[in-house]
Amino acid sequence: SAGAPKPLPSSGPKSLREMPHPLATSSSEEMGPALTPSPDLLLPRSIADKDLSLPNGTPVDTSSPASSSSLLNRLQLDDDLDAETRDLFVTVDDPKKHVCTMETYITYRVTTKTTRAEFDLPEYCVRRRYQDFDWLRNKLEESQPTHLIPPLPEKFVVKGVVDRFSEEFVETRRKALDKFLKRITDHPVLSFNEHFNVFLTAKDLNAYKKQGMALLSKMGESVKYVTGGYKLRSRPLEFAAIGEYLDTFSLKLGTIDRIAQRIIKEQLEYLVELREYGPVYSTWGGLEVELSEPLEGVSACIGNCCTALEELSEDMTEDFLPVLREYILYSESMKNVLKKRDQVQAEYEAKLEAVALKKEDRPKVPTDVEKCQDRVECFNADLKADMERWQNNKRQDFRQLLMGMADKNIQYYEKCLTAWESIIPLLQDKPETK
Repeated sequence: SAGAPKPLPSSGPKSLREMPHPLATSSSEEMGPALTPSPDLLLPRSIADKDLSLPNGTPVDTSSPASSSSLLNRLQLDDDLDAETRDLFVTVDDPKKHVCTMETYITYRVTTKTTRAEFDLPEYCVRRRYQDFDWLRNKLEESQPTHLIPPLPEKFVVKGVVDRFSEEFVETRRKALDKFLKRITDHPVLSFNEHFNVFLTAKDLNAYKKQGMALLSKMGESVKYVTGGYKLRSRPLEFAAIGEYLDTFSLKLGTIDRIAQRIIKEQLEYLVELREYGPVYSTWGGLEVELSEPLEGVSACIGNCCTALEELSEDMTEDFLPVLREYILYSESMKNVLKKRDQVQAEYEAKLEAVALKKEDRPKVPTDVEKCQDRVECFNADLKADMERWQNNKRQDFRQLLMGMADKNIQYYEKCLTAWESIIPLLQDKPETK
């Protein structure tokens, strides 16, 4: 249907109340298509050429489908996969400390098992350090600008952790890096990225990094287009709703994170006092023979409560806080993709207006306008699909997180209750002295 009009789909004059809330369980069809410039600016165009490129001419990775339906179908198929039908498994484990003349660092073993034809072998085992994971994420952002790239754990030592080589910190980071790769592995587009393949298989990743240095300035331009001179007149309603949700979500989660850290700090301060409190009863029991047994029981009870509280604080620090922080970073990543989408639509609107202002006959739309429209469609489809996947993952992660936190608190209080109940017989059965 070359030459037939192909306007961007419109959401119509909907209010924000009519827009589906991002928290609601909904399909992509329910979210609705993207709002576009007014119909009088839309011009005929050819749909035969789907050559996607960024404003500076850098091609967009062809593994990212421009069609909304094709991407959503792939995502739907991927969601239906279970463990038996998946063809790519990646794990991060076995952290090792390396002490060199210039620096000390940690590497992690990355093990890959796959049946995909893109891989020469069914299994790979390589060692990677944090900066290698950072390289991978940057490459994914460059080559897949329309997709949500999972966040990495922050590079610097997290608040409250002094030693970045401590077992606790290294294990927390290992879990985060493992989750980062699993997020990519589960994505129907990112998992086929060539840089991801190199990261999983190359024995010497530095060789690939050096190859990319020559193209650094050119590749860097692929994400710098967001700083262009175009301004979006108004964000489409559905994407405005997403933006508002992300702002509120990150704000609320940040508040929970700060309060949780204060609670843990107070728990640890209480734990210090409790550890000094128990031995006092034991010392007292040594001075009074008649009371030694119940006093020793109270001392042991307090010791058991100390152990239970220590376990609860560790669970909060190692399991609860990292998930909160990951999703705060995740929301920032989504906001960045949203800004890129806005900039591409702003560029498209500007080009349409420039063409509409010309008085000459227009037998066809200029190629650069067609390509820009393709980019808007691609961004809309990819961002909505990734948002839906992110919401599904978030619901599952937070359900597991909150149920785990409830179980840990129940276990803590049950242990304390059992400890205190155990000394009641000692107090009740003690014969009265005459």
